Amino acid sequence: MNTSPVKSLSFYEFVALMALMMSLVALSIDAILPALGLIANDLEVISSQTLQLVITSLFVGLGIGQLLLGPLSDSFGRKPIIYLGYVIFFAGSFLCVFAPTFEILLAGRFIQGLGLAAPRVLTTAIIRDKYAGREMAQVMSFIFVVFIIVPMLAPLLGQFILLWAGWPMVFGAMLAIGIVALVWFAIRQPETLKPQYRQPLRPQNLWAALKQVCQNRVAIGYTLTAGIISGAFFTYLGSAQPLFQQAYNLGDSFALYFAGLALAIGLSSLFNGKMVVIKGMQYMVWRALTGLAISSAVFLIIVVQQQGMPPLMWTTIYLVLVFSCIGILFGNLNALAMEPLGHLAGMGAAVVGSLSTLISAGLAIALSRFFDHTMVPLTATFLGAALAGAIISYWVEKNRCAEVTQ
Repeated sequence: MNTSPVKSLSFYEFVALMALMMSLVALSIDAILPALGLIANDLEVISSQTLQLVITSLFVGLGIGQLLLGPLSDSFGRKPIIYLGYVIFFAGSFLCVFAPTFEILLAGRFIQGLGLAAPRVLTTAIIRDKYAGREMAQVMSFIFVVFIIVPMLAPLLGQFILLWAGWPMVFGAMLAIGIVALVWFAIRQPETLKPQYRQPLRPQNLWAALKQVCQNRVAIGYTLTAGIISGAFFTYLGSAQPLFQQAYNLGDSFALYFAGLALAIGLSSLFNGKMVVIKGMQYMVWRALTGLAISSAVFLIIVVQQQGMPPLMWTTIYLVLVFSCIGILFGNLNALAMEPLGHLAGMGAAVVGSLSTLISAGLAIALSRFFDHTMVPLTATFLGAALAGAIISYWVEKNRCAEVTQ
């Protein structure tokens, strides 16, 4: 492949390319949501908790893959490892298309996740190679604006495909979009890892880098917070289809409803991209965590009073508030975790991405057991995530301020 672009990418093309690559994860999750019922029927899946493994198995592969592929990029460069990741993703997609059993489908999803780890974690490393601090947070927020278009359109794409073909073709669409992203990246994006920053691939070097990342309180603290918040969001993704398509009886309108809610994340990310330069990342994170906690606490009282199923309008208002807060948190938490890791961007992005993803996947799998087709578990999950994130963030910033004043 030609790795020498004709000319440098503009800022907006760079944002669009990074957003497309990052959004392959969202596409691989959300496009299949309308088809979960058909998958359950065709592959004889009885339990809704078991069916949610179609979502969480991808996240497990994603978490493991980031930890493996991130360090490799510090030795061989960003581009070769991204190429490797796409090849793995294509293999997993083919397996999903032709999966004869549910177990093989889960294996394909896991392999998809392994491959997606490369574009997911290395886009973060590439951005960190080019930007830092508030500038990185701003870029991440603008990327999330473009990124959120995919979660909005993916269920609609999946629903459209199901009108003309079976659910395996949804995975075929993922494969086709992945090819487009790979070709665009190969032609237009130059290598960002400078030769002097490449690290020899030695176990002792990787272990030393891993210890350095894990011993950094800021990086680990905000990684844990990101994992907890993402875990709550992944719990929503796993329960959205049975909750709204079945419990709230939205039927085929579920894809439109899901897309409308996703718009709140995009708009809040755009708002954050402008405000974070003025107010700073910590300010935005603390306000978003406070808003998430208060709205969840109030709505949990309402949910209990309504026997778990408040009117759809009330639920919609609550989820718009939740996703507005999450849109602010996503970009800022990742940027805060990566801020002290500029000299270890590949390893740092790998540990931050892998640990946060594995935490979120573990939480989603554990919390899926409590899903009872009502809003009680989901609302309690968001409340708990907000409180835990606030405690960790307070601990990080309190100790950092203490160190500065000493």
